[in-house]
Amino acid sequence: MTPGDELLFLALGGSGEIGMNVNLYGCQGKWLMVDCGLSFGEPELPGIELTLPDLEFIEERKRDLVGLVITHGHEDHIGAIPYLAADLKVPIYATPFTAGLIAGKLEEEGLTGQVKLRIVERGGELDLAPFRVRFVPVAHSIPEGNGLLIETPHGRVFHTGDWKIDRTPVLGNPTSDEVLRGVGDQGILALVCDSTNAFSDEVSGSEADVVAGLTETVCSAPGRVLITTFASNVARLDTIGRVAEATGRRVALAGRSVERNIKVAKATGYLRDFPEPVRYDEAMRLPRRELLILATGGQGEPRAALGRIASGEHQLKLGEGDSVIFSSRQIPGNEVAVGRIMNQLSDLGVVTVTDRQAHVHVSGHPGRPELAEMYGWIRPQLLVPVHGEARHLRAQARFGLECGIPKALFQKDGDIVRLAPGDPKKLGETRIGKLVLDGDVILPAGGATMNERRKLAHQGLVAVSLAVGKDGRLFGEPVVRPVGLPVESDRDDFIRDAVDTAARAAEPGMQPDKLRENVRLAVRRCATAWTGKKPVVEVLVVRA
Repeated sequence: MTPGDELLFLALGGSGEIGMNVNLYGCQGKWLMVDCGLSFGEPELPGIELTLPDLEFIEERKRDLVGLVITHGHEDHIGAIPYLAADLKVPIYATPFTAGLIAGKLEEEGLTGQVKLRIVERGGELDLAPFRVRFVPVAHSIPEGNGLLIETPHGRVFHTGDWKIDRTPVLGNPTSDEVLRGVGDQGILALVCDSTNAFSDEVSGSEADVVAGLTETVCSAPGRVLITTFASNVARLDTIGRVAEATGRRVALAGRSVERNIKVAKATGYLRDFPEPVRYDEAMRLPRRELLILATGGQGEPRAALGRIASGEHQLKLGEGDSVIFSSRQIPGNEVAVGRIMNQLSDLGVVTVTDRQAHVHVSGHPGRPELAEMYGWIRPQLLVPVHGEARHLRAQARFGLECGIPKALFQKDGDIVRLAPGDPKKLGETRIGKLVLDGDVILPAGGATMNERRKLAHQGLVAVSLAVGKDGRLFGEPVVRPVGLPVESDRDDFIRDAVDTAARAAEPGMQPDKLRENVRLAVRRCATAWTGKKPVVEVLVVRA
């Protein structure tokens, strides 16, 4: 689809899930892309830690793509850039801190110079005809959070990005009611708004309040303290540095992303007073009450720093009387993974603390009172909820109507909707999907590799190797290797009998492919009868 004399909106990610945010605006034959994020792996994707949006729709139209504009530097908004942006061959526009994070990612992937990265000054503007984009500072849990005022021939859109109302932020600018009221005074066609906390009746709270809560919790801890949070939550990193100094503890950093983000923050004018970290060997020699570890892995990622510390595979060690503080919100779907690590820590004698026990976290997203304030400032004709699962999007749409916004449009990933002219309307759907980062290879989440892996994970595998003579008859004993089948003793015998029967029943001169299929079916029937499973069966036939 090529947009005509109209304003279109299309989400390729982030409308129907938490994370993986990608949004497109179309007008007069051109497309503008906002953000390019990733999300964590899911239980139905075994072996996968990161999932990426499928950008096929815009890749097929990349000649019409005028730019990729980034609202802020969280992984769910920039994480897919080093894997996907090179194929788009389009400039990326971001403010200095966010650009620094992106540059580091591109360097790690060997893409420096292959992707055009343009730095936009804070509060700057872009002319990407037929779009004009102004960066509007908003408070979030990372420096340089921005909403985008997008001017088009059919009206203005305010795309909030991730935001909250924090009038006393630790880093960055507060969300200014004066600035946002000025945006609304220009006349706003559509408010495209963060829905993450659409069910919360409470305000998100100020980052400044977390300083006191964390300080109190760390002060009362008798041993080593580990605090885990998102590495990109630079405001929280600053808070943790302040807490360490207030409680007389040295800081050890665990996780490459924490080290990288602190380096970028310092280079762009943030975290200048963050305490100098100690080396691991020195950290382990400190008295236990004098060490504070700042670590990644609060979402239960097994190979992240916290996961390796909990399993005893890291140079930094925790034990009886030590504490781990989860200074972050669990992303929906990660509860089991986080619980697993908490249990490992418990086995070590470590006390775990979450925001249910102490004031150690505030959200970076707006609750309903903040949404209502935003509606009052912007006064849009239309509300388009994004950034959330379907239930979050619908909840915000209902709330917006209750607050007096004339119209609200529910859309999900893949819906092509017309915002103007006329009434907002869904025009159709495009194919969407997810990609997975499997080792160093990007694959479709619904492709053959992942389908096979899911099947292996649920059903198991039987590998059979047999030799046949020149007459096509079985030669010697077949080799059988069941993997993951629920049979603990005599694992091979019942399958070998099925192989023997099928192979010896083969007609003289039978083609190897026919023999292979006969044996495969016989083994699968036998395994199903014995175990109730339908394993993957692989048969190798060799000539003796």
